[in-house]
Amino acid sequence: MERRLSAASRRSAPSRIQQLSHLAQRVGAVNLAEGFPDFPAPPHVKAAAAAAIAADHNQYRHVQGICDILAETAKRDHGLDADPLTDFVICCGQSEAFAAAIFASTIIDPGDEVLLFDPAYETYETCIELARGVPVYVPLDPPSWTLNQDEFLKSFTSRTKAVVLNSPHNPTGKVFSKEELLIIAQACQKMDCFAITDEVYEYITYDENKHISLASLPGMQERTIITSSLSKTYSVTGWRIGWACAPASIASAIRNIHVKLTDSAPAPFQEAALIALTSTPDFYSSLKKDYEVRRDFILLLLKDFGFHISFKPQGSVFVFAELPSSCQISDIDFVTNLINGAGVAAVPGRGFFHRNCDGESYHHRYVRFAFCKSDDTLMAAALRMRKLADTKGKTCLTGSGKQEDQTVSASH
Repeated sequence: MERRLSAASRRSAPSRIQQLSHLAQRVGAVNLAEGFPDFPAPPHVKAAAAAAIAADHNQYRHVQGICDILAETAKRDHGLDADPLTDFVICCGQSEAFAAAIFASTIIDPGDEVLLFDPAYETYETCIELARGVPVYVPLDPPSWTLNQDEFLKSFTSRTKAVVLNSPHNPTGKVFSKEELLIIAQACQKMDCFAITDEVYEYITYDENKHISLASLPGMQERTIITSSLSKTYSVTGWRIGWACAPASIASAIRNIHVKLTDSAPAPFQEAALIALTSTPDFYSSLKKDYEVRRDFILLLLKDFGFHISFKPQGSVFVFAELPSSCQISDIDFVTNLINGAGVAAVPGRGFFHRNCDGESYHHRYVRFAFCKSDDTLMAAALRMRKLADTKGKTCLTGSGKQEDQTVSASH
């Protein structure tokens, strides 16, 4: 009983992201910690939501047209043949879609193991443990966060039931290559495992990198559950419109979980999704270009500040930067000093690494910065960081000089 209470307490405790966001709010820091945009959502999408509310689309609702559009998009972009009537479930964001996929009785039984690539977003582990599954972490190799085929394959056991894949990846910004996806696909088929994908950043890729859905590879559609959402692409993280795409029997189980948890996704925002999901190609190309400019801006800022940028994000809205070589303190202490000294918030990297990987020293050497922010926000962060560096020196943050230690607990 005591062990169960301890586990429940750990799951319900505020995350490091939340703790440092609260600290950032208290000191009025510029928030580069959380991955939500602080600039306006597209006008045509907001107008559609307002019109839906005015038209009284405000009760429990399932908007089948979303599934129809998603099926067309999956066919066009990935060559998938998905039935819009049976293979899609509209959920309250990607988070609920992922949780419902894990909780569906057809996927995880107590004691079953689920492979995740480390570093990883913390929600995955919580869902697996709540389903009484066992998370098993496969470390990606820095600095480019490449898939280590040997490590991956030896992580499978007779209890392995699923592999979780997030690409483009949070926190590193990695886009898994087709070669890496083929390794994952072949292993899933050989070991008769499901794959559960998080593809919320599918339209946010840079340079020549392209998102490939794991389900599009031979033999994978029938064993892959795709989860995604409106949140990141259309800058509406608070609307909570997401979906799962899966074989009909699995989708039915996910739908049952969804109905029992939340009844339906927000009705007016489902109506607005019809407009968002039919945005013109120009919208998506502008999205990439705008984010690429933001990425390059934050990379230059961090390089000027002494960060070691050995991996340029290929997708998503994050830079996972290695602390300057002169930095003598941990990621948590650095971020806390950054908040208190410069008034800029970021996320310590160790929160994305997990139990069976804690022995590696580099786990305390990374900080995640979100660049899904307005030009004004990014410029304010740059001015604050440069002002601090000019007046007190960078060592006031890194602990590499003799300045007074400003470190405080991240939970304060």
